[in-house]
Amino acid sequence: MPESARTGSSFSGDCRYVFVTGGVVSSLGKGIAASSIGRLLVARGLKVGLLKLDPYINVDPGTMSPYQHGEVFVTEDGAETDLDLGHYERFTDANATRGSNVTAGGIYNSVIRRERRGDYLGGTVQVVPHITDEIKHRILLVAESSDVDVVIVEIGGTVGDIESLPFLEAIRQFPVDVGRRNCMYIHLTLVPYISHAGELKTKPTQHSVNELRRIGIAPDMLICRSESSLSTEIRRKIALFASLPEEAIVSGRDVDNIYKIPLVYHAEGVDRLILDHFGIDTSTPPDLAGWEEITRSAREATQTVRIALVGKYVQLEDAYLSVTESLRHAGFQHNCRIEVDWVNSETLTAQEANSRLSQADGILIPGGFGGRGIEGMIEAARVSRELEIPYLGICLGMQIAVAEFARNVAGMDGANSTEFDLETPYPVIDLLPEQKEVADMGGTMRLGADPVKVHEETVAATIYNEPVIYERHRHRYEVNNLLRRRLEDSGLVISGTSPDDRLVEIVELPEHPFYVASQFHPEFKSRPERPAPLFREFVRAAQLRASDREPDAQASASRSGFDGDTAAGAPSSSPES
Repeated sequence: MPESARTGSSFSGDCRYVFVTGGVVSSLGKGIAASSIGRLLVARGLKVGLLKLDPYINVDPGTMSPYQHGEVFVTEDGAETDLDLGHYERFTDANATRGSNVTAGGIYNSVIRRERRGDYLGGTVQVVPHITDEIKHRILLVAESSDVDVVIVEIGGTVGDIESLPFLEAIRQFPVDVGRRNCMYIHLTLVPYISHAGELKTKPTQHSVNELRRIGIAPDMLICRSESSLSTEIRRKIALFASLPEEAIVSGRDVDNIYKIPLVYHAEGVDRLILDHFGIDTSTPPDLAGWEEITRSAREATQTVRIALVGKYVQLEDAYLSVTESLRHAGFQHNCRIEVDWVNSETLTAQEANSRLSQADGILIPGGFGGRGIEGMIEAARVSRELEIPYLGICLGMQIAVAEFARNVAGMDGANSTEFDLETPYPVIDLLPEQKEVADMGGTMRLGADPVKVHEETVAATIYNEPVIYERHRHRYEVNNLLRRRLEDSGLVISGTSPDDRLVEIVELPEHPFYVASQFHPEFKSRPERPAPLFREFVRAAQLRASDREPDAQASASRSGFDGDTAAGAPSSSPES
């Protein structure tokens, strides 16, 4: 594409842009802040698009270690993206796309490819204007391709980082293209509490604002993270140094539930300030009734349901962020509190699996790659099957369930996936045929939403109550069709497949209280007000087990059982149904 295509603006004048930056330290929660702002604007009746600008040189996080980056969130259209996009979707209930996550690697890769084609007509390619123009182009694409009223752009990293400078320069230039009144800068900072002094300190925030100004960006609002609410005196002090009205200093106090944050921001007047800035009518109050209900359910829950999450990345909980959030969503619906027992599959022995996992109300094995910790997962699946503990397997968790069943029920001693053992006598899980010639690792798996045919008269059919569903995938290996009949003859029910019946999507054990596993990732589509069906019914089954384990909690447990009416959304004991 010629350079001229990256210069100027195609701005229609209808869209507004909110830029969220962070200062002082990383991990302040810019993603949650951007998501909460999105929730408030959606509650005001606006259409919102969110975009994450990541400063790392990787093209996307798909090849990055979970220990470095946390989970990889997969969008409906098959992009491997930053975990913050999961927050965006959960808070706004709007699907992100591959255009919703832009990395420095992706930007430079695009510019370099155009330079190699000669699109710049022999000109010198520079950070300004070529890189910054490409960044601005990607922001404008979100507005143009999704027909939204407001685009919220989160800039990864911290102000002052060398990696973030091109992105900050791009958003500094942005008002030239779209008009200053159509842009709003929100800066997230830290106001730490110094215990020996017994007070909150504003100096880090002052320095952070000064650094942002040095770059050329004057914030329109500050969200100040702190352990407790900011006093009027501190707000006034920060406002003075930031050259802002006092009402634009927002107290982002710590809360015990991230889903409370939109309500905290609303109480602080964040949505009103944003709409006032853009000249949008604020007379209609936001509809936050559903959001208030889920926070009420979380606050008033008295029963605890213990879920053993057996995985290989449990040292970093963010590696399974969408999974744990989906469990919480199901807990909101069933009025119970989810307690996650993080079980390291790498060190889990058969003896420990029996003793530790027998105390769980449910066992969940999530996705993952590589052979480390696989035998511990197989032991967990065995315990679940033998002791009739509710089981949910996701992606790798389904493959583990198949391998365990093959070994211990179907008589296939040594059954395994060829990902972990190329010499296994029973390769019940094998590489997808179309993956055998793939060399590059990034973005080459089966990714994104695909149709799944749900077979009649199965547990899965009762859960979904639809003949065809669409779920997101991220994997290379599938159940081996050459051994599929033997597994079925031994009692494993294949309850979901691709429409052509070629690929196994869901397996289950019908005589078990709940034993269901999916090749797809249901956690990516779960919402606080609308839990993913597999998680909803898994937690229901675990809740019933918890009630039996703790008789005094029976009164608070949902006793509606597992039936099609509830799965389809008919009234039950849950206030969210």
